[in-house]
Amino acid sequence: MKLTVFSPDGTKSSEQDFAGLPTFDGDRGLQAVKEVIVAINANNRLGTHSTKTRAEVSGGGRKPWRQKGTGRARAGSNRSPLWSGGGVVFGPKPRDYSKKINGKVRALAFSRALFDRATAGEIAVIENFEIAPFKTKIVDQMVGRIAPKGKILLVDAPFAAGTRLAARNLERVSLQEAAKLNTLDLSQYQKIIVSTKALEAIIARVNGGKN
Repeated sequence: MKLTVFSPDGTKSSEQDFAGLPTFDGDRGLQAVKEVIVAINANNRLGTHSTKTRAEVSGGGRKPWRQKGTGRARAGSNRSPLWSGGGVVFGPKPRDYSKKINGKVRALAFSRALFDRATAGEIAVIENFEIAPFKTKIVDQMVGRIAPKGKILLVDAPFAAGTRLAARNLERVSLQEAAKLNTLDLSQYQKIIVSTKALEAIIARVNGGKN
Protein backbone atom coordinates (compact mmCIF):
# COMPACT_ATOMS: atom_id res chain seq x y z
CA MET A 1 0.00 0.00 0.00
CA LYS A 2 1.31 3.44 -0.93
CA LEU A 3 1.44 6.31 1.54
CA THR A 4 2.64 9.90 1.25
CA VAL A 5 5.99 10.46 2.96
CA PHE A 6 6.98 13.98 4.06
CA SER A 7 10.32 15.49 4.99
CA PRO A 8 10.80 16.46 8.69
CA ASP A 9 9.74 20.05 8.00
CA GLY A 10 6.73 18.97 5.91
CA THR A 11 7.87 20.79 2.76
CA LYS A 12 8.68 17.83 0.50
CA SER A 13 6.60 14.75 -0.20
CA SER A 14 6.79 11.53 -2.17
CA GLU A 15 4.83 8.32 -2.60
CA GLN A 16 6.28 5.21 -1.00
CA ASP A 17 5.05 1.63 -0.88
CA PHE A 18 4.83 0.06 2.59
CA ALA A 19 4.56 -3.72 2.65
CA GLY A 20 2.79 -5.36 5.56
CA LEU A 21 -0.11 -2.96 5.93
CA PRO A 22 -3.40 -4.89 6.38
CA THR A 23 -5.92 -5.26 3.56
CA PHE A 24 -9.63 -6.06 3.79
CA ASP A 25 -12.52 -6.88 1.49
CA GLY A 26 -16.11 -5.87 2.10
CA ASP A 27 -17.36 -5.20 5.62
CA ARG A 28 -15.05 -7.59 7.44
CA GLY A 29 -13.90 -6.06 10.71
CA LEU A 30 -16.32 -3.11 10.79
CA GLN A 31 -18.41 -4.62 13.60
CA ALA A 32 -15.21 -5.28 15.55
CA VAL A 33 -14.24 -1.62 15.19
CA LYS A 34 -17.59 -0.55 16.64
CA GLU A 35 -17.38 -2.99 19.55
CA VAL A 36 -13.84 -1.98 20.47
CA ILE A 37 -14.57 1.77 20.34
CA VAL A 38 -17.64 1.27 22.56
CA ALA A 39 -15.51 -0.81 24.97
CA ILE A 40 -12.70 1.77 25.13
CA ASN A 41 -15.15 4.58 25.86
CA ALA A 42 -16.89 2.45 28.48
CA ASN A 43 -13.59 1.57 30.14
CA ASN A 44 -12.73 5.26 30.35
CA ARG A 45 -15.88 5.97 32.40
CA LEU A 46 -15.11 6.34 36.09
CA GLY A 47 -18.58 5.47 37.36
CA THR A 48 -18.06 7.47 40.56
CA HIS A 49 -21.44 9.27 40.62
CA SER A 50 -23.34 8.50 43.79
CA THR A 51 -26.40 9.58 45.81
CA LYS A 52 -27.39 8.85 49.40
CA THR A 53 -30.31 6.64 50.35
CA ARG A 54 -32.47 7.47 53.38
CA ALA A 55 -30.22 5.19 55.42
CA GLU A 56 -27.17 7.32 54.59
CA VAL A 57 -28.61 10.83 55.01
CA SER A 58 -27.76 12.47 58.35
CA GLY A 59 -30.49 13.29 60.86
CA GLY A 60 -33.88 11.64 61.20
CA GLY A 61 -33.36 10.18 64.62
CA ARG A 62 -36.48 11.85 65.98
CA LYS A 63 -40.06 11.84 64.75
CA PRO A 64 -40.71 15.39 63.38
CA TRP A 65 -44.10 15.74 65.18
CA ARG A 66 -46.63 13.59 66.92
CA GLN A 67 -48.64 11.14 64.89
CA LYS A 68 -52.09 12.71 65.48
CA GLY A 69 -53.66 16.01 66.33
CA THR A 70 -51.49 18.44 64.33
CA GLY A 71 -53.57 18.48 61.13
CA ARG A 72 -50.47 17.66 59.12
CA ALA A 73 -49.63 14.45 57.31
CA ARG A 74 -47.97 11.88 59.50
CA ALA A 75 -44.21 11.75 59.23
CA GLY A 76 -41.71 9.41 60.81
CA SER A 77 -38.38 10.85 59.66
CA ASN A 78 -36.98 13.88 57.91
CA ARG A 79 -34.75 11.50 55.95
CA SER A 80 -37.75 10.41 53.87
CA PRO A 81 -37.34 10.78 50.08
CA LEU A 82 -40.46 12.99 50.17
CA TRP A 83 -38.62 15.62 52.19
CA SER A 84 -36.17 18.21 50.90
CA GLY A 85 -32.70 17.00 51.89
CA GLY A 86 -33.95 13.46 52.36
CA GLY A 87 -32.65 10.30 50.76
CA VAL A 88 -32.88 9.51 47.05
CA VAL A 89 -34.89 6.57 45.76
CA PHE A 90 -33.14 4.43 43.13
CA GLY A 91 -30.39 7.03 42.68
CA PRO A 92 -27.06 6.25 40.98
CA LYS A 93 -24.36 4.36 42.86
CA PRO A 94 -20.70 3.77 41.94
CA ARG A 95 -20.47 1.06 39.30
CA ASP A 96 -18.04 -0.51 36.86
CA TYR A 97 -18.85 0.27 33.21
CA SER A 98 -15.92 -1.68 31.77
CA LYS A 99 -16.43 -4.15 28.93
CA LYS A 100 -14.22 -7.08 28.06
CA ILE A 101 -13.19 -7.57 24.44
CA ASN A 102 -11.49 -10.66 23.05
CA GLY A 103 -7.88 -10.08 22.02
CA LYS A 104 -8.49 -11.29 18.46
CA VAL A 105 -11.40 -8.86 18.10
CA ARG A 106 -9.18 -5.99 19.29
CA ALA A 107 -6.48 -6.96 16.79
CA LEU A 108 -9.03 -7.23 13.97
CA ALA A 109 -10.54 -3.83 14.83
CA PHE A 110 -7.13 -2.16 14.96
CA SER A 111 -6.12 -3.60 11.59
CA ARG A 112 -9.44 -2.61 9.97
CA ALA A 113 -9.24 0.95 11.33
CA LEU A 114 -5.65 1.24 10.10
CA PHE A 115 -6.65 -0.03 6.66
CA ASP A 116 -9.62 2.35 6.37
CA ARG A 117 -7.59 5.42 7.34
CA ALA A 118 -4.71 4.47 5.05
CA THR A 119 -6.90 3.82 1.99
CA ALA A 120 -8.73 7.11 2.62
CA GLY A 121 -5.42 8.98 2.49
CA GLU A 122 -5.79 10.13 6.08
CA ILE A 123 -2.47 8.72 7.28
CA ALA A 124 0.66 10.68 6.40
CA VAL A 125 4.18 9.46 7.05
CA ILE A 126 6.97 11.78 8.15
CA GLU A 127 10.61 10.75 8.01
CA ASN A 128 11.07 11.76 11.64
CA PHE A 129 10.07 14.43 14.15
CA GLU A 130 13.64 15.61 14.74
CA ILE A 131 12.93 19.29 14.14
CA ALA A 132 15.51 21.88 15.09
CA PRO A 133 15.08 24.07 16.96
CA PHE A 134 12.48 22.39 19.17
CA LYS A 135 9.91 25.17 19.20
CA THR A 136 6.12 25.11 19.18
CA LYS A 137 6.07 27.49 16.21
CA ILE A 138 8.23 25.14 14.14
CA VAL A 139 6.05 22.12 14.93
CA ASP A 140 2.92 24.15 14.14
CA GLN A 141 4.34 25.12 10.75
CA MET A 142 5.24 21.50 9.95
CA VAL A 143 1.77 20.24 10.92
CA GLY A 144 0.11 23.08 8.97
CA ARG A 145 1.92 22.10 5.77
CA ILE A 146 0.80 18.48 6.03
CA ALA A 147 -2.71 19.04 7.46
CA PRO A 148 -3.91 22.67 7.44
CA LYS A 149 -7.20 21.94 9.23
CA GLY A 150 -8.74 19.61 11.78
CA LYS A 151 -7.53 17.65 14.76
CA ILE A 152 -4.20 15.92 14.24
CA LEU A 153 -2.57 12.94 15.93
CA LEU A 154 1.21 12.62 15.89
CA VAL A 155 2.59 9.11 16.41
CA ASP A 156 6.22 8.23 17.15
CA ALA A 157 8.14 5.39 18.77
CA PRO A 158 8.97 7.00 21.14
CA PHE A 159 8.82 10.82 21.08
CA ALA A 160 11.94 12.78 21.86
CA ALA A 161 11.56 14.98 24.93
CA GLY A 162 12.07 18.12 22.84
CA THR A 163 9.37 17.19 20.34
CA ARG A 164 6.89 16.42 23.10
CA LEU A 165 7.54 19.76 24.79
CA ALA A 166 7.26 21.67 21.51
CA ALA A 167 3.98 20.03 20.43
CA ARG A 168 2.04 19.73 23.67
CA ASN A 169 0.73 23.32 23.62
CA LEU A 170 -0.84 23.05 20.17
CA GLU A 171 -4.60 22.88 20.72
CA ARG A 172 -5.46 20.75 17.69
CA VAL A 173 -2.50 18.38 18.04
CA SER A 174 -2.37 15.24 20.22
CA LEU A 175 0.53 12.84 20.70
CA GLN A 176 0.54 9.07 21.07
CA GLU A 177 3.23 6.42 21.27
CA ALA A 178 3.04 3.70 18.61
CA ALA A 179 2.93 0.98 21.27
CA LYS A 180 -0.15 2.58 22.89
CA LEU A 181 -2.00 3.45 19.69
CA ASN A 182 -5.50 1.95 19.69
CA THR A 183 -8.59 1.73 17.48
CA LEU A 184 -10.17 4.83 19.01
CA ASP A 185 -7.02 6.86 18.28
CA LEU A 186 -7.16 5.76 14.65
CA SER A 187 -10.83 6.74 14.36
CA GLN A 188 -11.22 10.11 16.04
CA TYR A 189 -8.64 12.34 14.32
CA GLN A 190 -8.98 13.92 10.89
CA LYS A 191 -5.32 13.29 10.05
CA ILE A 192 -2.72 10.98 11.55
CA ILE A 193 0.96 11.82 11.05
CA VAL A 194 3.22 8.83 11.73
CA SER A 195 7.00 8.71 11.76
CA THR A 196 8.62 5.98 9.65
CA LYS A 197 9.95 4.42 12.85
CA ALA A 198 6.46 4.37 14.37
CA LEU A 199 4.91 2.95 11.20
CA GLU A 200 7.43 0.10 11.21
CA ALA A 201 6.47 -0.65 14.82
CA ILE A 202 2.75 -0.56 13.94
CA ILE A 203 3.20 -2.88 10.95
CA ALA A 204 5.23 -5.31 13.09
CA ARG A 205 2.49 -5.15 15.73
CA VAL A 206 -0.26 -5.88 13.20
CA ASN A 207 1.59 -8.76 11.62
CA GLY A 208 2.52 -10.11 15.03
CA GLY A 209 -1.12 -10.33 16.02
CA LYS A 210 -0.80 -8.02 19.05
CA ASN A 211 -3.61 -5.63 19.98
